[in-house]
Amino acid sequence: MEVSFFVARRFLRSRRNSGFISFITFFAVVGVALGVAALIITLSILQGFERTIKENVVSFTAHMQIYGFQSQALHDPASAIRKVQERFPQVDVMAPYVSREAMIRSQDAIDGVLIKGIDPTNDISAARQRLVDGSYDLEVREDGVQTVLLGKRLAERLNVKIGDRVLVFALGGYSLTLSQARVMQFVVTGFYETGMEEYDASYVYVHIGNAQKLFQFGKSISGFDVLVKDLSSLGTLVQEIPADLGYPYYARTMFQMYRNLFSWIELQKSQIPIILGLIIIVATVNVIGTLLMMVMEKIKDIGVLQTLGASRSTVSRIFLIQGMFIGVVGTMAGNVLAFVLCWIEMEYRVISLPSGIYYMTHVPIVLSWFNFALVSASALVLCYFCSFLPSRLAGHQDPVALLRFAQ
Repeated sequence: MEVSFFVARRFLRSRRNSGFISFITFFAVVGVALGVAALIITLSILQGFERTIKENVVSFTAHMQIYGFQSQALHDPASAIRKVQERFPQVDVMAPYVSREAMIRSQDAIDGVLIKGIDPTNDISAARQRLVDGSYDLEVREDGVQTVLLGKRLAERLNVKIGDRVLVFALGGYSLTLSQARVMQFVVTGFYETGMEEYDASYVYVHIGNAQKLFQFGKSISGFDVLVKDLSSLGTLVQEIPADLGYPYYARTMFQMYRNLFSWIELQKSQIPIILGLIIIVATVNVIGTLLMMVMEKIKDIGVLQTLGASRSTVSRIFLIQGMFIGVVGTMAGNVLAFVLCWIEMEYRVISLPSGIYYMTHVPIVLSWFNFALVSASALVLCYFCSFLPSRLAGHQDPVALLRFAQ
């Protein structure tokens, strides 16, 4: 075993007259561990926020929506789908929909909603993906009472259960005059929940044929929900598809429709890690103080080693190894602490959030090996540089002066 490692291990394991040094070493390790854990947990939460919000937004608006300029109805949707699929291979799914405002009434309450008619055979909406109760049943029935899917929040406000009937009042046609008010009866077959209260309390899903009948659209539609194979192609597709289809086709991406939301996410991702990264810097700088105290406490030992022939580089490596020991142990402990706390939140959802503010019901977390590796590497590099100065100071001392000072 190399001399530097042997002596460093003896220094670390020594207990004689070193109670204070052991105490501050312990808290140096704890400081590094807490800094590493705090930054990993923060990055995991921010990544979870971004993924959850994107998934929720996509479930309601897809990657891109194509609709009529100034809410005009789109005729011959089959032809538009065929053209897009032939000319734009980047498009993965193109689902037609009919969407208009309406009033929904149960036996106990009445509320304003947004009716969205979808095709069950080509559905990418939250109605299928986030179903939490009942069954996904939007097929057209022959008995006149059609099926509907409600958000869980809306169902609570209306006080309805699976199998209850509701009335939907709509203004039919394109002119939206009161004289064209229509009403249809629906039976509730399922509830969905995304955690975004704004949508769970307002979106109502029905079969696209029933929506066309309710709003007197005939065979026309309101627009298309579009999923693409690569999000980087959205900027090009949002301009080229409407230009190719011609007036009145118009398109917007989810980033354009929710610009403020995604700007907020980017702001958090850029600022919070920097601020919390200072925790690691403060913790690793404490390593300097810890090693300096170790040097002062081991002055006599350093003088003896140099008198026996230990080189300056050997003495420097002894304290550099001690500093890296603090960094490695602290980083490992921080990784374990971060993983355990993240796992507990993912499994048991200890921390709840008001969905009306945060667009979700609990703290979302994404465990990524990249976050662990990035934070760990940064902490170890900082610990190395913080250990360099005290170790260099220990190795460049006059052994005679050290022995005289230690007497």
